[in-house]
Amino acid sequence: MRTLEIETMAQGHVTGRVLMERAGRGVCDAVFEAWPDLTEQAGRACILCGPGNNGGDGYVVARLLCDRGWGVTVFALGDPRKLPPDARANHTQWAEMGQVRPIEEAQFDAETMPDLVVDALFGIGLTRALTAPLDRLAEQLAQVTAQGSGRVVAVDVPSGICADSGRALGAAVRADLTVTFHCFKPGHVLDGPERAHSSATVVKDIGLPKAPMTSIPGPAVALATAPAAEDLRKAGPAHKYTHGHAVVLSGPAGRTGAARLAARGALRIGAGLVTVAARADALPEVAAHQTAVMQRVVDDAADLKAFFGADTRANAFCAGPAMGGGAGARDMLAELLALKRPTVLDADALTLLSEDQSLRDALHGSCVLTPHQGEFARLFPDLAARYAAPPVSGPACSKLDVTLDAAVQTGSAILFKGAVTVIADPQGRAVVSPADDRTAWLATAGSGDVLAGFILGLMARGHAPFQAACHAVYLHCACARRFGPGLVAEDLPETLPEVFRALGV
Repeated sequence: MRTLEIETMAQGHVTGRVLMERAGRGVCDAVFEAWPDLTEQAGRACILCGPGNNGGDGYVVARLLCDRGWGVTVFALGDPRKLPPDARANHTQWAEMGQVRPIEEAQFDAETMPDLVVDALFGIGLTRALTAPLDRLAEQLAQVTAQGSGRVVAVDVPSGICADSGRALGAAVRADLTVTFHCFKPGHVLDGPERAHSSATVVKDIGLPKAPMTSIPGPAVALATAPAAEDLRKAGPAHKYTHGHAVVLSGPAGRTGAARLAARGALRIGAGLVTVAARADALPEVAAHQTAVMQRVVDDAADLKAFFGADTRANAFCAGPAMGGGAGARDMLAELLALKRPTVLDADALTLLSEDQSLRDALHGSCVLTPHQGEFARLFPDLAARYAAPPVSGPACSKLDVTLDAAVQTGSAILFKGAVTVIADPQGRAVVSPADDRTAWLATAGSGDVLAGFILGLMARGHAPFQAACHAVYLHCACARRFGPGLVAEDLPETLPEVFRALGV
């Protein structure tokens, strides 16, 4: 954001004062859109202004609310003479309208709480913990708003939160609404060991260019978006093998359900042919529950090599869902990785990887690993420990950081599952699928097995591993949103045709 603003101003398209004015108006607009009752009569507002440009946004908000007839009190941190030029100009403009009191005088309790508190103390550049008296104010605000008094809106990011990670660097403001500008920042969409410090976040346009900036170094990070319809359509004329042969390795008798869920997901998402490879004693169980899915007896690694080693039409594999452990499973996984074909590794396969360095060494660029938090900790204990450690300064370690590092370590795509899911590849690309109340129904047994099947089916159809993982996560969430309450894993593949139709496939 800083680079984008500087380059846009340097090109003469806009001035800092204009950007600050637009930001302040964006905050006011967002407040009245979120709480229409505040438009019915002028209320009381308290604006907390910091020592940087975030504070300058706060002075604009104070002036605009005052123009609407609100009673406005402004508390400032630091010497206003040391403000950046644009923020200092807005401070001067507000000082002609109302008083600026030192931040040390600010107090919040249930009896004196105003209708609105605007946190314009620190923005996206904060790298240190809040100190007195700001830590005390953050705690007071949290206590008062928990009792239902007043509303707190944060400008850009709640003060005390690292905008790169979403993690609290100590005491932090808890906002009912955060208003950020131009685009979400990583901290708005990532989760950490702490819970979110904002109930809602909205983005307001301040007139900056929309095109991505290729001059900015670092990982290429994006939010999960809907796949293009043409990426999901089946082109014809064709036959089943044109769209790939997906193979799921099953667990033993009594534990085939996870593999069957993955197989159904792969079939529904468009793989031309899906086979469950099961041990002889488990095959009747698989056959009893599947019709369009094929079955193949694969008792050991030798069978796997014999049946699929020379048959290159079997072009994508999934290993792990209820696969089991032990030497037999380990040998089968080693044989599978030796094929060097697109492979989804989930559940028990991840456990085997965490226990055997030779298996990890066999990972390749056509693999997608799909760990949840516990599996990630077993696979990458050092990264997990770094992520779990309380941050003392920013930029703090985030789920995005450790997922990118894990992808580099393994040379494979990593899909780190959770309420927030992060997908990364070794080239530094990453996609974040943020938390959504409508997808909470995905927290059900077997949901991850279906996700593995979605990835498998897309890879069988020719999608690259990272692209397949990103598309699968979006479609998985879209199925949950469309089905709604009461969702169980079996519903996900059956909801996929509706999602496809909605996307114009």
